[in-house]
Amino acid sequence: MSTWVDFRELRSKIRIADILERYHVQLKVKGDRATGFCPLPGHVSRNDGKKHSPSFSVHLKRNLFNCFSCHGQGNALDLACLLDGGNPKDPNSLRKSALKLQEIFGIGSGDHSRRESRRAQPESEPKEPERGNKDDPEPSGAFIVNAALDFELKHLDSSHPYLRSRGFTPETIEHFGLGYCLKGMMADRFAIPLHDAAGNLIGYAGRLVDDDKVSDENPKYRFPGTRKRKDTTCVFRKSEFLYNGHRIAKPVSDLIVVEGFASVWWLWQHGWQDVVALMGNSVSEKQGDLIHDLLGTEGRLWILSDGDPGGEQCAQSLFVAVAPRNYIRWLKLEEGQPTDISPEEFSEILARV
Repeated sequence: MSTWVDFRELRSKIRIADILERYHVQLKVKGDRATGFCPLPGHVSRNDGKKHSPSFSVHLKRNLFNCFSCHGQGNALDLACLLDGGNPKDPNSLRKSALKLQEIFGIGSGDHSRRESRRAQPESEPKEPERGNKDDPEPSGAFIVNAALDFELKHLDSSHPYLRSRGFTPETIEHFGLGYCLKGMMADRFAIPLHDAAGNLIGYAGRLVDDDKVSDENPKYRFPGTRKRKDTTCVFRKSEFLYNGHRIAKPVSDLIVVEGFASVWWLWQHGWQDVVALMGNSVSEKQGDLIHDLLGTEGRLWILSDGDPGGEQCAQSLFVAVAPRNYIRWLKLEEGQPTDISPEEFSEILARV
């Protein structure tokens, strides 16, 4: 009888880090991410004389990989199959690699008669969802994440010259509820209302107006802190929602994701309204799920990250989180931010893809 392969068991036990080590793939590891040059046999290197940039990204915790250049993607078993020169979409090719891995790593295998006994084994415990890499530690005791506020900031100055000097119109400022704050925790900052996916106001971010005052104690952006409500602690997690996500009617056919607030305002002002921001240069597992929820199964994601190493990290993390479920393209900027390009330049970028 033929050897039985329990693919579900194999995928749950094989770590993608072990596959990388086995096939001598060297990547730069930072936390749960590993990046470097694509090792896939079918990857085509550029021959136009331009610099070849690292395009291969691995999420070690979730056992997923993606190359945003050749578009190879999948799980640990898929990666092994590709590195063997096979095709994961071909059942025979995938089974051949699975049998090889069972032997190499000593994972249980046997004949067809053992199939039912394997199915009877209990599932492994689900892993803790990945949290954003810059959120504060969870407090002890009872706590609520991103609780709705029971107040709103009053007397915000929407006519302050700061945003006008950056090219934002009164309509854009009013649409996003922006205003300069004179006192309190947000003094000398533009207050930016933050809403969860259901549209509840969950806090304000504050953008410092005078960049000369930026320091470790006085960061450019200030986010809500932890607060007490009776016997419950309310904590803020920016990794649990998408900025501007509540304004988008799902499912949307095309969604643009950017890093920061101002890029959302700029794109909205120039006619591209289905835009969300990660509020950073990496995507959390929760944000990845929210993006997929907005897109449905047929929607397309367009990455418009900043033209710097942080923007590349942002694109890589989005490919890992979203590419297994949705079409995704990176509208790469060579330098600057989305707010630095004109509407005409952005239209040209879109026309090239």
